[in-house]
Amino acid sequence: MDTETAAGIPEPDAPASVVLGLVSAGPHRIKVRAAQQDDPSSPVVVLVPAMGVPARYYRPFVADLHRQGLTVVTYDLRGQGESKPQAARGVRYSYQSLIDDLDGVLDLVGSVLPQAPRFLIGHSLGGQIAMLHSARHQGRVQGVALIASGSVWFRSFPGYYKLRTLIGTQVVASASTLLGYWPGHRFGFGGRQAAGLMQDWARQARTSKYRLNGSTTDYEAALGEMRMPLLTVSVAGDRLAPQSSVDHLAGKARHALRTSKHYTRDTSGAENLGHFSWVRNGGALSQWIRDWIAAAHEPSVHS
Repeated sequence: MDTETAAGIPEPDAPASVVLGLVSAGPHRIKVRAAQQDDPSSPVVVLVPAMGVPARYYRPFVADLHRQGLTVVTYDLRGQGESKPQAARGVRYSYQSLIDDLDGVLDLVGSVLPQAPRFLIGHSLGGQIAMLHSARHQGRVQGVALIASGSVWFRSFPGYYKLRTLIGTQVVASASTLLGYWPGHRFGFGGRQAAGLMQDWARQARTSKYRLNGSTTDYEAALGEMRMPLLTVSVAGDRLAPQSSVDHLAGKARHALRTSKHYTRDTSGAENLGHFSWVRNGGALSQWIRDWIAAAHEPSVHS
């Protein structure tokens, strides 16, 4: 696994945000924020973060999206950032929990902004959660955008990264099971995470299939029935979600109306890009998303 992290959270001139409300599930409390447009019918994008990355890290990209006329909703995944409690021994949650949390966020957005069309933007793990949610709850959003988000299946990686991914994911899952949670803050990967989440992650890495703890949903079949617009963006220099990994995840939604893009240094204007650093250089990417949303229900959505 790559040791690149999201350290060094930038503090850009971000638009003002308001707290829309809280999503609660048992002891878990998730604060939902929005950088709103004046027009309540402006499209809403819900930004689903990567594993171990707090929502505040995305402030530069939120500002970029807001400048494109979009209302941007942000929140922290369970155990991350403002969400409480943190992962620890005895704090249990999994992929299915994150899918259910996202459904609660969309309930809140729908109650506050009922006129606005809704879209999901998922980064890394957040893209997997966005895809799985949309497969299970088809029609809740008008489209899904995946940024630097791919399958963790080890065979979807090139060269020696196949073996590296397989061994790394299984070691992390085994350690999580033994310790009762994953102390990623100590190992420089993934932040603190519940054992159940890391077990789901490692199972998909090993088998390629989404069979989730605590869920009876056939997610592979549900993904195969997705027909909504899907934007996939691979990023130059990204070793955690290379193009082959992005294609494997998107390929599960074989009937989706896919638009495929590759974000390069020349396009972004950045000297270097990677799995996390694109966030600080997302101006051109935010324009792609604006244009994709505008065309989301047009035949030209096909790539």
